[in-house]
Amino acid sequence: MNTTPENTTVPLRAAVAALPAYVPGARVAPGSGAWKLSSNENPYPPLESVREVIARAAGEVNRYPDMYATELVAAIAEKVGLTPANVVVGTGSVSMLGHVLQSVVEPGDEVVYAWRSFEAYPIYAAIAGATSVTVPVTADGRHDLPAMAAAVTSRTKVVLVCTPNNPTGPAVRTGELATFLSAVPRETLVVVDEAYLEFVRDPDVPDAVALLREHANVVVLRTFSKAYGLAGLRVGYALAPTALATGIRSASTPFGVSGIAQQAALASLAPAAQAELMERVDALVAERTRVADALRDQGWDLPETQANFVWFGLGDATIDRAKEATDAGILVRPFAGDGIRVTIGEPEANDAFLKLAAGWR
Repeated sequence: MNTTPENTTVPLRAAVAALPAYVPGARVAPGSGAWKLSSNENPYPPLESVREVIARAAGEVNRYPDMYATELVAAIAEKVGLTPANVVVGTGSVSMLGHVLQSVVEPGDEVVYAWRSFEAYPIYAAIAGATSVTVPVTADGRHDLPAMAAAVTSRTKVVLVCTPNNPTGPAVRTGELATFLSAVPRETLVVVDEAYLEFVRDPDVPDAVALLREHANVVVLRTFSKAYGLAGLRVGYALAPTALATGIRSASTPFGVSGIAQQAALASLAPAAQAELMERVDALVAERTRVADALRDQGWDLPETQANFVWFGLGDATIDRAKEATDAGILVRPFAGDGIRVTIGEPEANDAFLKLAAGWR
């Protein structure tokens, strides 16, 4: 009779045993017909040109990929105006966050970030041996950068700035981030997490690459998962000063980014593909505006979103409302006690959600 081994004589690290679980967006059951608005994915499949590259690359999975993603790194560097030495590629921007923290954090250091923000932050901070210091977002879902600057101490090694903020939506503004950077010690690393950069339409947002050039303590995280529609292939990257990039590269998983993922991301950076992809992003931004306007017409007071989702601060009603959404065939992402994040999806999915939200008023 087969048995399942459950207990062990080897204890987990205390920090790992205490980790909060990362909760992914709910998945659509096969044949259910439900709309998935729970994971901030691009609802559209990869471009035909990218799918063709993926199919060709699949014939080479018996070989290890280029460990340093040389071609992709060079293409990213050219796109952002840096050198390849400033670019490190990994399995999504969340993975790059982990490698950044592993590169600079010592046990007992502090990591400061807004809350609520990306739920992987406390997990990766704890794995790195750091103490999390959280600063509440404002009533309209924004980073309170003056309060975050005040929270920095001699023990603070890293500050995380998620812009636009996941899950609330607002982006930080140019002046406030410049003021914040001038207040943070040069020995404290500021990580600007721009996973949703391509959806931003606010003209008063920082040029993170320019900040990286001006400040030796800035790292920028970006991804191909959202706007580029490659979430399932896991490709993200960090932009960093050369010496720091070298350390991040050393901490990264060898051969972490598959050859298929590298080729798909590279194909997505081709000029023709870029133009087509940005047309899709523009369409999603237009849908975001339509959905947000309709929700405000219903009477909802929502944070300004610069990402591909909207946020409902429902507090104690969060779980009940999420269940109602699931029962209606609409999967959303609840954060117990705080609110619900709803991804902008296909127009039909958005219409279904708008109908549901009208009944919540």
